[in-house]
Amino acid sequence: MFEAMDKIVLAIVDVIYQPWCVPLLLIAGGIYFTFRTGLMQVRHFGESIRVVTEKPSQDGGVSSFGALMVSTASRVGTGNIIGVCTAIILGGAGAIFWMWVTAFIGGATAFVESTLAQVYKKKNPDGSSYGGPAFYMRDALNARWLGVIFSCFVIFTYAVGYNMLAAYNLQSTFKVFSFYGASTPAVIGAILTILFGIIIFGGAKRLINVTGLLVPIMGVVYVAVSIIVLIMNIGNIPHMFGAIFASAFDFKAIFGGFAGSCLMWGLKRGLYSNEAGMGSAPNAAAMADVSHPVKQGLVQMLSVFIDTILICTATAFMCLSTNVSPANFVSSSGADAAGYVQASIGSTLGSFGPIFIAVAMSLFAFTTLIGNYSYCEGCLRFILNRDVTKTETMIFRGIATILIFVGAVADAGFVWDTADLAQGLMVITNVPSILILGGIAVSALKDYEKQKKAGKDPHFKSADINLKQDTDFWK
Repeated sequence: MFEAMDKIVLAIVDVIYQPWCVPLLLIAGGIYFTFRTGLMQVRHFGESIRVVTEKPSQDGGVSSFGALMVSTASRVGTGNIIGVCTAIILGGAGAIFWMWVTAFIGGATAFVESTLAQVYKKKNPDGSSYGGPAFYMRDALNARWLGVIFSCFVIFTYAVGYNMLAAYNLQSTFKVFSFYGASTPAVIGAILTILFGIIIFGGAKRLINVTGLLVPIMGVVYVAVSIIVLIMNIGNIPHMFGAIFASAFDFKAIFGGFAGSCLMWGLKRGLYSNEAGMGSAPNAAAMADVSHPVKQGLVQMLSVFIDTILICTATAFMCLSTNVSPANFVSSSGADAAGYVQASIGSTLGSFGPIFIAVAMSLFAFTTLIGNYSYCEGCLRFILNRDVTKTETMIFRGIATILIFVGAVADAGFVWDTADLAQGLMVITNVPSILILGGIAVSALKDYEKQKKAGKDPHFKSADINLKQDTDFWK
């Protein structure tokens, strides 16, 4: 069944990842926003760190840090380990360079989409906020139909594509252990399904509490272990960087077969990892209680840096600094990414290595599942154009929970291709929208900079940038 479905999915993926489609939107859009914002990834990097520590304006509101943790929980996940290793195995070491490039320019894209989500966020009866791309598509573009399509793509991506893939990637890391057998994927899938169900049936506040605790801890420990591995293989560092840059600029290989090139794998897995341009993080950004939309835009820009420049690079260096060849891990299903990262770390840290990766993947996968799902219920409400009933919510959560188990026992090719398809559809919908609306985010940035220059703590009013549409928060 999975094989037949995969053929259909793969046929669509092959079309949308042609150079003129998803790659063009991401690269051209990222470059455009980078220049339009005056290289704000560099200019305001320090400011992005400062604003993340600000408290919410109202007691009980979601802080910038809380919104960052929800979006980072989705971004920082199995893609940072399995996705990176897949890119190296199938695209070469140079794929890492292109992941860096897409992350750098993607920071500007992430800033724009999250600032727009803040500008057009909506108010709940209790004073809290919600929103995302569907709302700026509806309110700024006057295209509710496009918001509905985008919301469907979000649910398809996060409840289906990404969560199934996270479950599969988690169980695949246990293949190196002697106890792994034919029934192991089902057992791990069942455990993960039960834990996921306990969390999502507990409510949104619990999502924020769990991710806020786990994400920083797992990120710091993971980077620390990667630094240890890198130091222990310090003699290989010059060769590692040589391999990355030599492969990255092998233009004959890139243009001779773009679909399998290091550029394409870097772009695909970079997108899977940092999600810049997909329109996912703006759903979390809209929840933050801040005095100026730009503050949350800067925070989400920082999230891209944390995800790709720190976590993904940690995985890449941990693998490429060893003497383990990624060519030995090409499999019939594409790439044995879990086997590669575990063999790499095991060659340096011994038996502790594979155990550490399995533990890290368990934490990464679990927070990914939670962060991913947090985007979905709001999209369902937007599609229905009304509050979701308790019965409908329970059914929706039940289906999302079952899909975790399905992903754990599915074929590798099917879950990867489904995720690639889903994320590509989000890009095709979201990036053209923010290209049209980007001037609003740029105007908000100029207003923020003007107030900072005057020594003020920036506070936003829609009239200050001559915004035409009514907003719930910025009057």
